[in-house]
Amino acid sequence: MCGIIGYIGKKQPVNFLLEGLKKLEYRGYDSSGIAIKENEEIQIIRSIGRIKDLENKTKNTKLLNGNIGIAHTRWATHGEPTEENAHPHQVGNVTLVHNGIIENAEELREKLIDDGVEFKSETDTEVACAIINKYYEKDPIDAITKALKKLKGSYAFGIIFKDSDKLYAVRKDSPLIIGVGEDENYIASDIAAIINYTNKYILLEDNEIVELTAKEIKAYKDGVEIKKDIQAANITAEEADKGSYKHYMLKEIMEEPIVLARTLNRYINNMESVFDVSKYEEIHIVACGSAMYAGMIGKSLLEEKANIKCLVECASEYRYKKVIYDRKTLVILVSQSGETADTVAAMRKAHEEDIDTLAIVNVKTSTIAREAKHVMFIEAGPEIAVATTKAYLLQVAVFSLIALKAANSLGLEKDYNEILKEAENLPKLLKKVLEDKEEFESISKEIYQNKDVFYIGRGIDYAMCLEGSLKLKEVSYTHSDAYQAGELKHGTISLIEEGVPVFAIITDDRIKDKTESNVIEVDSRKAKVFTITNDETIKNHHKKYVVPKTSYYFQAILTVPPLQLVGYYVGDLKKLDIDKPRNLAKSVTVE
Repeated sequence: MCGIIGYIGKKQPVNFLLEGLKKLEYRGYDSSGIAIKENEEIQIIRSIGRIKDLENKTKNTKLLNGNIGIAHTRWATHGEPTEENAHPHQVGNVTLVHNGIIENAEELREKLIDDGVEFKSETDTEVACAIINKYYEKDPIDAITKALKKLKGSYAFGIIFKDSDKLYAVRKDSPLIIGVGEDENYIASDIAAIINYTNKYILLEDNEIVELTAKEIKAYKDGVEIKKDIQAANITAEEADKGSYKHYMLKEIMEEPIVLARTLNRYINNMESVFDVSKYEEIHIVACGSAMYAGMIGKSLLEEKANIKCLVECASEYRYKKVIYDRKTLVILVSQSGETADTVAAMRKAHEEDIDTLAIVNVKTSTIAREAKHVMFIEAGPEIAVATTKAYLLQVAVFSLIALKAANSLGLEKDYNEILKEAENLPKLLKKVLEDKEEFESISKEIYQNKDVFYIGRGIDYAMCLEGSLKLKEVSYTHSDAYQAGELKHGTISLIEEGVPVFAIITDDRIKDKTESNVIEVDSRKAKVFTITNDETIKNHHKKYVVPKTSYYFQAILTVPPLQLVGYYVGDLKKLDIDKPRNLAKSVTVE
């Protein structure tokens, strides 16, 4: 995934482009670059590393005074993160930035070389640039339209032409919006990049091309002009800002009570809007990363409380495997961005078989939100840190409500109204947990120098362990693994030795005694056991933290945030770039 931003207006665009790139840096930070156009001259500045490296280069360079510019921050797919491979790329009359992947790039490259094109990089983006240039005969829309027919894969392009005073953009399977301003217009991968300037935008559909001037926006498809509606974003500049927090990740964790209240209010006050899954005999929950772990909690809730068979599948596997559907199968797709390439593909696979789909997403303008047959939105607002926290928590909350409604519809939940009332109190309980953040910082100080950390639990607690382990890996680069506690004797206990930190999650009343016995096993081998439980009677080994006890439907909502904070504080103690972990990007929009 990469980040794109562009500007056309009356101002010199460099500062705007740099500020926009900083807002998009979570999408990629291997390299970056800008292109500024003045008359028929285009100046390109590129740099490896972070946006600050590019910013320093611009300060030491005399810049053109044009009012058209495009910029890009890169997460490398084709070609190493070098200055030569950084965007923008230029071939002939065409200068271009790209998010996505051109699947037939090598085939096209060979044909273009035969035509005399000399490539300067290893990227698929330069190939796309060359294809557009090949068809360019003073008509940008015609050239782009013809080029799209030759390109296979996913892409969002920002394009400027040497002899045109307009800015162009197009997308297919990669996010791109058009920002609508006063005497200036913008392109961006994410509304957060331009929210300080406008909350008005146009959402592009696949293979729609836009032509922008400072005062006018025209859209085309297949060479024919089409009408596009202007929409208003529902986020504020303050939501997209880090404020006084050291990192976005900490800010987003501490926002969890607020966004939880917002999401619960959306649905508890209108349970009719919670999708009723009770009519389905089997549910496939398909997602990647943390969203998949949220799905595992959903599976536990739906099976335990609603007696509905559930499968949890990794989207990158699901999209390619043979899936046996029944007419009474529902596919639930979970994605914060709604643009995760494998999850999008899994959704379309289900649609090919005319299977019902339900999306649980945060971004209302996303591909999954638009294409799924049914949608439930979470109200997380912008989530900038690469490692998801608040969005994950809200995915779990939505699964809790889905399971509760299904159990009630099937006559399996006699305490339905009481449980709903209990849900209303969750934000206050979560706020109380987060107020104890110093405790989790103290735990982090004990473990941050350890090379290995383990998490153990059973049932729904094991699903929480997976998420806790992932958070630690993502932001602190600490090797960690989550194990089903009952599997310790089957090999993994050989890894337990004196001083190794082990987090034990014990909240499931049905099997807490069993997990306790496993904790004794690791404690007897002198592991350093940190227990997170909702039961005061659970024995304290090294350290114990007791979260408030709530309904089985909602317990994970109060239990996971301590694990998020531990991951955060370990990364901070190691002085790492927590919001932008190495090799990772916020949303994986390419395979």
